[in-house]
Amino acid sequence: MNSAVPEPINEPEVLIHDARRLRFILIGMITALVAVIAAMSGLNVAQQQMAEGLGASQIGVLWIINSYTLTLAACLLPVGAIGDRWGRKKILVIGLVLFGLATVAALFANSAATMIAARVVAGAGAAMIMPVTLSIITSSFPPENRGKAIGIWAGFAGGGGMIGLFVSAFALDVLSWRWVFAMPLALVAISLVVTTRFAPESRDGGDHPFDVAGSVLSALAVGGIVFGVHEGPERGWTDALTLIGLIGGVVSIVAFVMVERRHADPLLDVSLFRDRRLASSTVGLVIIFSAMFGIFLVLFPFFQAVLGWSSLRSASAMLPMMFMLMPLSTVAPKVAARFGRRNTMAAGLLAFAAGLVVMASFATVERGYSAILPGLILIGLGMGLAMTPATEAITESLPAEKQGVASAINDTTRELGASVGVALLGSVLSATYRSAVETKLADLPEAVRDPVGDGLASAFGVAANAGKDAPRIIDAAQHAFVDGWVTSMWLGTALVGVGVLYLVFLGPRRDS
Repeated sequence: MNSAVPEPINEPEVLIHDARRLRFILIGMITALVAVIAAMSGLNVAQQQMAEGLGASQIGVLWIINSYTLTLAACLLPVGAIGDRWGRKKILVIGLVLFGLATVAALFANSAATMIAARVVAGAGAAMIMPVTLSIITSSFPPENRGKAIGIWAGFAGGGGMIGLFVSAFALDVLSWRWVFAMPLALVAISLVVTTRFAPESRDGGDHPFDVAGSVLSALAVGGIVFGVHEGPERGWTDALTLIGLIGGVVSIVAFVMVERRHADPLLDVSLFRDRRLASSTVGLVIIFSAMFGIFLVLFPFFQAVLGWSSLRSASAMLPMMFMLMPLSTVAPKVAARFGRRNTMAAGLLAFAAGLVVMASFATVERGYSAILPGLILIGLGMGLAMTPATEAITESLPAEKQGVASAINDTTRELGASVGVALLGSVLSATYRSAVETKLADLPEAVRDPVGDGLASAFGVAANAGKDAPRIIDAAQHAFVDGWVTSMWLGTALVGVGVLYLVFLGPRRDS
């Protein structure tokens, strides 16, 4: 009979001091995190092939991509709280299994409707994975190792999208679009084995009632905002569905704050945002991910349609950013300990802004990749410095028994930032592109100009049947796209500048 005392599972923390076990816990959490992020970014490079394979319309393809993000974002806060209450490891294992089964279903889907259903389920599984990976790290690692572990997590949270893009581009060029699901599936399987064996169970030992109203309102608030922001560029910002999402999200936010202020044990104590560390870090992450995903949106069409590169070469061009981001995320806690979190985050945002300025100032069709490479390096440097201190500040602002909620706040800000960035920078890019290309092709018939104004893909389609005007149409579309890109980069610079000003004037008065 084994008389060993089992590990406690009713405490908010189960600190591990075995270096080997900590290493495997980190491996399990990182592989799960990258699986979730890669499943989000990987499909972006396979849109055209997926549309052809499933017979899906452009709207259908957008819903295949957005249904995953929408479900993930809406479920983050409630699931983070469920993990705190009923066991973080338990929720993670369930999420891994659910995500894996949904990914298998997506792999064999033969219609857009089936794919959308599979992606919704995968998004629900991802919501059970993403916040819990960070909360298991913060509740398992002792204080002396926690900062470095969070830095590694933050590095993969930022670099995971680029890893997914690279692997998916390789699968697309060498195999077929269905292989983009292979990497998330393999990572989930690895994480499930490692998590089951090495991760400790931890939970909030309290017996307070679960905040059902707060959970429902938070899902409606985040889901409504993300839905409205996703639909705005496609349907128009005055479209009924867009307005329903945005107005419903705002109303739900107001109701959520009112309910949480009166709840004895709220899902999220909104008064915590009076803490300048939490507020400034949340704002910082929203801005960072807005600009980063806005950059992803414009860079791939630039590489593929302007420079004529393959998917794999285009993804490879993003690697210098990742090679700066990931190592710096690991050392950022040491930099912050020396110079202060606020100063480190501000320096990171300034480097990010400098990278955007470089790209906006020097990008042209003729200069190509060499003109934007320094900007990519600066952006990677800035993200590496800023993300880890922000993540640490958020997790430290909430008590140990609320680490699932703290992690969910961190992840929700990233999802909201990504959605806002894609919508905002994408809308500016589209509007500037259309205006510029119509000016450049003003002497051509309206029947030609209108479809060219829809985007680069449409321009190439029109040019294929335009005879002697084909080179001119393609040249005009490429230069108009760069004009739109430059405008969106300046907007991104302004956003990051707002983040710097917020840190300086409304950030924590002193580092703690």
